[in-house]
Amino acid sequence: MRKIQMVDLKNQHAAIKDSVNTSIQEVIDNTAFINGPQVKEFQKELETYLGVKHVIPCANGTDALQIAMMGLGLKPGDEVITADFTYVATAEVIALLNLTPVLVDVLPDTFDIDINAIEKAITPKTRAIVPVHLFGQCANMDAILKLAKKHNLFVIEDTAQAIGAHYKSNDGSTKKAGTIGTVGCTSFFPSKNLGCYGDGGAIFTNDDDLASKIRKVANHGQSVQYIHDEVGVNSRLDSIQAAILRIKLRKLDTYNKARILAAQKYDTKFKEHPKLTIPVRSEYSNHVFHQYTLKLNGVNRDALREHLTQNNIPSGIYYPIPLHLQKAYLDARYKKGDFPITEDLCSSVISLPMHTELDDEQIAFITKTVIDFITD
Repeated sequence: MRKIQMVDLKNQHAAIKDSVNTSIQEVIDNTAFINGPQVKEFQKELETYLGVKHVIPCANGTDALQIAMMGLGLKPGDEVITADFTYVATAEVIALLNLTPVLVDVLPDTFDIDINAIEKAITPKTRAIVPVHLFGQCANMDAILKLAKKHNLFVIEDTAQAIGAHYKSNDGSTKKAGTIGTVGCTSFFPSKNLGCYGDGGAIFTNDDDLASKIRKVANHGQSVQYIHDEVGVNSRLDSIQAAILRIKLRKLDTYNKARILAAQKYDTKFKEHPKLTIPVRSEYSNHVFHQYTLKLNGVNRDALREHLTQNNIPSGIYYPIPLHLQKAYLDARYKKGDFPITEDLCSSVISLPMHTELDDEQIAFITKTVIDFITD
């Protein structure tokens, strides 16, 4: 059996190595390392794939969120609502811009942001909602857009974990994650479903004026060299990363199907065990499984992780501490117990290896190792 990896980028790369090497060499040969032809072509190809008018590549997913908020003109003191159960970057950019992060709880089944909690958190200072499409499936965008329209709010989709997922709207239409709200943001960190070989990110929107402003913000606030209309940042996707992403974008649907199939095989082994809750698929989104996350019921998680480690099986905890209990985000508005679902999830979830290269032998060994422990 091959060594089990949390994310097996080495074997994924082996299948596309020749194409990647050729594309990287082309960039080196033409020396257009920044904003070269590969970046422009990747932008166009991702626009086509997503069915969105504008893709603005940038340096990473955190920058994407920050630039989107800057492009929307959010000002210090404006409130931005997001989920307590998410990676820190979602709230980090809100704090960096001197906006006010407003945290709300999530649903106990899909782990998506709780719509009722959003509505209760809206105040006259609220300017935006940041739904996180966690672990690979979309939040309830119809309900979020309805709230946003009612209160005149922006919707900034955090799509870092769900690129390629489809959202099924109440009107019967289908859209890709990140193209539904005012603006969408993603990361191309290597372990993502669409990952490069370094850092990278992108912003999506169908709003022409917003796209123009975001492009300026990402490029020092300029649309013409040395003419600075906005306070901006320096955030670019380099040409080598774009060259790699062009190749991997062509395989994204195949990659996502491999993840979905692996998740189904996990489900088959785990679904009858009362001590395990398998990932719940929502009715409004497919799931592209950036993570395969189990909820443990009456299982010692630390002991299970140690058991997995002893059997050379990696695992992850996403996320061990809620945002409202992180030292950097302690706030008099929040205390332990305020977000019971998030706090419960942080103490009970565990993520198993999930990637495009998982084979039947590995999945059988992982599932048997988990089941042996919880039934011992």
